[in-house]
Amino acid sequence: MSTFKNRKFVAGIAMAAAAAVPVTIIATTIDSASAASSSAPKALAHISALTGEDTAVALDTGFTDALTSLKLTPGVVGTAELVDGSLVFPVTGGNVSYYKPGSISPYVQGQVQHEGSGFSLEAGDTKVEITNLNVDPGASRVYGDVSVNGKSVVTSAYVLTLNGNTLKPLQAEGDTAILEGTKVFISPVAAGLLNDVFKTDAVTKDLLVGIAKITVNTTSGD
Repeated sequence: MSTFKNRKFVAGIAMAAAAAVPVTIIATTIDSASAASSSAPKALAHISALTGEDTAVALDTGFTDALTSLKLTPGVVGTAELVDGSLVFPVTGGNVSYYKPGSISPYVQGQVQHEGSGFSLEAGDTKVEITNLNVDPGASRVYGDVSVNGKSVVTSAYVLTLNGNTLKPLQAEGDTAILEGTKVFISPVAAGLLNDVFKTDAVTKDLLVGIAKITVNTTSGD
């Protein structure tokens, strides 16, 4: 439901309730809501419209060794690149808010979109492509579209799990902000799908893919 529709919905409830609820109770409710709002933590950094830079995942040797043992060949799709052992996906949109760690949970919120890029896994005449990655740091998940041999299987699937316990403090470099250190794992959904497609049971949901570094432009015109 959009913000506009939410406001109309809440306003409608408020108008209906005003006829039956004493004014003093309404005033108390408004005062309480205002107090809660004023005490809410403010973001240390907020970008409402991401305009560029990238997400890089430095691949763990355990992951690349596992691919070798399974005879799976990794690759890149679209505008993605493999640079010095890292998969790099250009940021194409989204938004992000960063709060003081411990002041709110999760303290990184928003989404980071990577339309038109992704990665592939190939064995024999079977090729799986996972593209249009959408990082949701608040949910600690990455979603993506999955295709097999060029045919769409599922869209916006939960493909990767994030663990931000090792996330470093927000860094600022010129007109960019950097979030680095989050561990990236194969999700239960992706593990099941890959095992299904490649006829194996060796892909586990706790398989560490690597460490993520998200770099975004801070000049979005906020």
